[in-house]
Amino acid sequence: MADPCILTDRQDQIGFITLNRPEHMNTFTPEFADLLDQALWDFERDEDIRVIVVKAAGKHFCTGISLDQFNNKSSLEYRQFLYGIDAFYHTLNRLNTPTIASVQGYAVANGAGLSFGCDLTVAAESSMFGTTAINVGLICLGPAAPMTKLIGRKKTMEMVLSGDMITAQEAERLGLINKAVADDELEEETLKLAKKLVKKSPLALSIGKEGLRRLQDVPYHQGLESMDDLFAALCSTEDAEEGVRAFLEKRQPQWQRR
Repeated sequence: MADPCILTDRQDQIGFITLNRPEHMNTFTPEFADLLDQALWDFERDEDIRVIVVKAAGKHFCTGISLDQFNNKSSLEYRQFLYGIDAFYHTLNRLNTPTIASVQGYAVANGAGLSFGCDLTVAAESSMFGTTAINVGLICLGPAAPMTKLIGRKKTMEMVLSGDMITAQEAERLGLINKAVADDELEEETLKLAKKLVKKSPLALSIGKEGLRRLQDVPYHQGLESMDDLFAALCSTEDAEEGVRAFLEKRQPQWQRR
């Protein structure tokens, strides 16, 4: 029996999702996409999980949609197919649990989009990123959704229309990823970041993510007032009172569950 194409594990309130099609460079198929989306929601619903890490088996993180999927479909069939393949973009944006992508090798097309769609991304220094579908007569519009929010229209246009690859260092400079680290330190640095978030109030993290989501599409003053509303709601919670009290008492806080 073949191994599942998506694996899950947990460690110290961190949920791990492993892309597990290394022989196919972790490319997307409908089954792969469905299982990835299901794994994300399963961890979101688990009150013991405070951070989700998306990583990959093998040499490469993910090189997009498997090209053997592009044949003998009508326009309507392709639309339904892509809605399923790209469901993770919606899910990542809706989750209250923080997500971290841990990237090695190539993160290309939908693989790049998956890494950019996560809240935080740690990448090996030798990794490469690209929205390369244009090079085979397709186009990376799924990855463009998070990219335009991260780096703006001009640079997204350049990357999507040129299909050029960029290094992890350039991706960090542009703001597409958070940190490029030595290849042999990728797992350690990813875990360090995840453990840092686990120590925070899960309620504050959740409200923080909600606030940042709201800021994406609203005018400045409206966004600021919305942030104050959310902050006020947080200030009245047990976690907020416990955090301030613990700081004043010079001890570690005891957070409530989400």
